[in-house]
Amino acid sequence: MKSDTYPAARPSTDDASHRALGVMVGFDGSQQAILALHYGAVAALRHGRVLTVVSAFTIPTPVYTTLAALPAASEAEAAVAAAETMLEDARAYLEDYPGEVTYRAQHGDPSGVLVDLSAQADFAVVGARGRGGFLGRVLGSVSSALPAHAHCPTVVVPRQYEVSTTDGAERFTQDVDSRPVLAGFDGSSESRTAVLQAAQAAQSNEAPLRMLLALPSPRGALEWYPELDSPTESVTDRRKTQLEESLDSEVVWVKTHYPSLEITATVRAGDPVAELVKQAREAQLTVVGTRGHSGFAGALLGSVSRGLLLRAAGPVMVVPDMQDERLRDQPGLFR
Repeated sequence: MKSDTYPAARPSTDDASHRALGVMVGFDGSQQAILALHYGAVAALRHGRVLTVVSAFTIPTPVYTTLAALPAASEAEAAVAAAETMLEDARAYLEDYPGEVTYRAQHGDPSGVLVDLSAQADFAVVGARGRGGFLGRVLGSVSSALPAHAHCPTVVVPRQYEVSTTDGAERFTQDVDSRPVLAGFDGSSESRTAVLQAAQAAQSNEAPLRMLLALPSPRGALEWYPELDSPTESVTDRRKTQLEESLDSEVVWVKTHYPSLEITATVRAGDPVAELVKQAREAQLTVVGTRGHSGFAGALLGSVSRGLLLRAAGPVMVVPDMQDERLRDQPGLFR
């Protein structure tokens, strides 16, 4: 295990499966950060990746009115020492961790540091709130900013996440969860990228994959009803049947890349956020794209991914619009 202070990272051109930082965890010493650290440690073992623990620090501009007010140690030294102290807490928690771990204390705003480093990570993990969160806020500034700007998928771990109570290395190796990985799908290329990430997580966790497409009400969702004549129940039922047939081809496509994976797909009529939140209660991880068909062009985080982060009881992975060679053989226009 090692610890260093690094300059800002540059985006990596390496393939995602060989990114140097592996599973990156943002750590600030809070209880939420401990939950994220545990999740990231278990995930790194299952994916066969290095675990990288990152603590960020800022150096305030010094203002001293008299010579006597000068501190014995510089502000920079104190900031680095505080970051290293936080990393010592992470080391203590990971004392019996059987995998490879790297620790980094990095100068900069926490959100900016993690976004920059995300270009070198397979995926990032953060707690829903850290030390800097305002009382009563559901999401902190880092857990809000990172999913919207990261170059890799981001997992946000909520306060309801439960960690193993066993001791030693078994704390990280006996976390077997047979619940499915849930993927939100809307037919867009962005959601297909998210489904592929969900399939990878399901395969690594030896769990089934569940794909969910939520069919909104005809009112205010005309893109889902191209032949709409009247917002009646029969129209919804007919459209649901059509989408189920299209979804079958999506399952076949995912199977070409993950042939041994158990996959089921469902279309449910209802609000996408509400349906995903409901289904997420029975899932070990819920995966969505940053934005889908309904996203505004200028919005970095869509309404569905934002709503899910605010309301889901389990870990949520938000996947950006990444380059993925497997999209070359994706099915045609989703209808």
